[in-house]
Amino acid sequence: MTNPNTLYQEKKTTAEEALRLLRDGDSIVVPTGVGEPPALLTALSNHRREFHNIDLWQLLPQRPYEYLDPETVGNIHHRSFFVSATVRKGANEGWIDVLPCHFSDIPDMLESGQVRTDVVFSIASSMNEDGYFALSLGTDYTMTAIKKARAIVLEVNPNVPFTEGDCHIHISQVTALIEDNQPILSFPEAQFTETDIAVAKYVNDLVKDGDTLQIGFGSLPDAIAKKLAETKNDLGIHTEIIADGVMELIEKGVATGKYKTLKPGKALATFAAGSEKLYRAMHHHPSLEMHPATFVNNPFIACQNDNLVAINGAVEVDFFGQCASESMGTYLYSSTGGQLDFVRAANLSKGGRAIIVLPSTAKKGTKSRIQPILEPGSAVSTHKNEVDYVVTEFGVAQLRGKTIRERTHELINIAHPNFKDELIEAAKARHLW
Repeated sequence: MTNPNTLYQEKKTTAEEALRLLRDGDSIVVPTGVGEPPALLTALSNHRREFHNIDLWQLLPQRPYEYLDPETVGNIHHRSFFVSATVRKGANEGWIDVLPCHFSDIPDMLESGQVRTDVVFSIASSMNEDGYFALSLGTDYTMTAIKKARAIVLEVNPNVPFTEGDCHIHISQVTALIEDNQPILSFPEAQFTETDIAVAKYVNDLVKDGDTLQIGFGSLPDAIAKKLAETKNDLGIHTEIIADGVMELIEKGVATGKYKTLKPGKALATFAAGSEKLYRAMHHHPSLEMHPATFVNNPFIACQNDNLVAINGAVEVDFFGQCASESMGTYLYSSTGGQLDFVRAANLSKGGRAIIVLPSTAKKGTKSRIQPILEPGSAVSTHKNEVDYVVTEFGVAQLRGKTIRERTHELINIAHPNFKDELIEAAKARHLW
């Protein structure tokens, strides 16, 4: 077998040379979020007019690359599994396409060919002595794409952490690689609002010592994690994203995984995003494993954790308990992602709880997020039959096992006081009060 270092040198090239592997009509798959390779995508942007009818698939794109251009969609056409701020304008104007899906379904779509994979562009860690790279920042659907692709191009960056799990690719599988050492895209430490802190206190009361957590990214999830770090013991982690709040639970010895019933002692995730401190902490962390979404997000695997608590956000909740988490009316804001994957998993888990968290108001306090009906055109992310707990800064509504009338009362009780009277009148008009 050829020495890994020899293969490495043979396959090393420049970003511009790597683009020669592309053919018109190709479908490129790029990992989630900060797993995207900036040097490769910058080169693709610069040379986009040299190609025709290339699709580029990604979930949660982060940087505003120049290929995200309505004038050159015939050259490079972005197709998104999840709408982020970077592509929101294009998605709503129609020159970026959005594929509705659960995160856990994406690898199967790639495997079956429903989403074609010709080329993979991914950032990767430095190679270890055995010739392996880690795709620790975006394991997600990329490991499946690698099995299907004609060409695999890695952007090797020493700032990418090397982690354990099913996230490794050998140099022999790589078609070409480039080197880059720019800092990994990072996010500032979250600043908590009074609302975040109030919601966190209510969620804290729903979480018990020994529970296994799925929790998201942002100021509210980080506020919840910080509160849990102050009060809980021996939590487990089985979550979509490893973020600073989750890593703080691990580093402080709060998330030990001692009572996990699936991979005890191990924290599992499928992609990462956060601060430079997070990426450094991930590097060879003994209790962290990164796995594909087919494992992490699969409800029938995640539910094997007893006492799984899934914590996710929403834009609006209506009297039925329907949760809109991805659009405001017909305006696309995000996408389904893994929310329903984990809501289902928590509902199937022995002792599990699914928690939807949201501030009680939007638009600087001028609109209630608890509504009689969702704004027309809104996509329902979590179905009324799946929703369990809903939490605002004014309390907890427990909906599972409740009638529509009972749900209406529960939800009005946690609405902002400024909107309770009109919500009660709306409930009376529907014979629910």
